[in-house]
Amino acid sequence: MLKKIFFFLALFWTGIITVLCLIKSSDVPKINIQNLDKVVHAFFHFVFTSLWFLFLRKQFRNTRILKLLITSLLFSLFFGISIEILQELCTTTRHADVFDVLANLFGAVMAVIAIMMFSKYNKFVKI
Repeated sequence: MLKKIFFFLALFWTGIITVLCLIKSSDVPKINIQNLDKVVHAFFHFVFTSLWFLFLRKQFRNTRILKLLITSLLFSLFFGISIEILQELCTTTRHADVFDVLANLFGAVMAVIAIMMFSKYNKFVKI
């Protein structure tokens, strides 16, 4: 049951990111805080990586945690790159940005670090 919950949460979050990153930029509220979009990208991918890791952890119980962490991180990285490519090719108001990819990667790496730190105190994600 928990596996299904993690899967649907991860899938839902993936959909949220996809929609928010591909809608017209004029439909996104304007907030004048420098580099806020990079913080949002990092947050998106922190949650993305965490949720997909939790699903993978339940799906592949006998797989080493480090392998699941790397898989989640790479999935986040490739998903983020794909979104940037789609922004460039399929939208007229959005453009690919290498700094968005770096912010995505930062969020994913922070998720991996947080999971590793949390694993010291939690039996569920022991490394």
